[in-house]
Amino acid sequence: MEKLIAELKQIIEFKNTTEIGDIVLIAAKEPQMFIYAYVVHIEKDTTRKDEWWNIDLKMLSIPIQTMTWTLRTPQMTGQEVFTMGGEERFIKAIDLGSDAVSLITPAPSGQKNKKGLRRVK
Repeated sequence: MEKLIAELKQIIEFKNTTEIGDIVLIAAKEPQMFIYAYVVHIEKDTTRKDEWWNIDLKMLSIPIQTMTWTLRTPQMTGQEVFTMGGEERFIKAIDLGSDAVSLITPAPSGQKNKKGLRRVK
């Protein structure tokens, strides 16, 4: 799994944090899979003594699936590989860059947003 994660870090720009609204990459060793998910909600798990978080995810699959994972901070930020059902898992937020925010932020009134769609022939 460590080799797989090292290869992913070579080709994907990751964030060091995970927040609501992030797109995360989930990797599993067995069965080997990669899937993106949208972070819907993060809430501290008050039933545990240590710092654990309930993370609500929408798996970007067909059909879209909703799941809640309970992870520690190093696990949900990709600093630590964890297991589910005895199988290794890795999750880390994708860094979409500052351009991603400007694409969805409306231009101030009176200014045109030059990042809109254009017709290509």
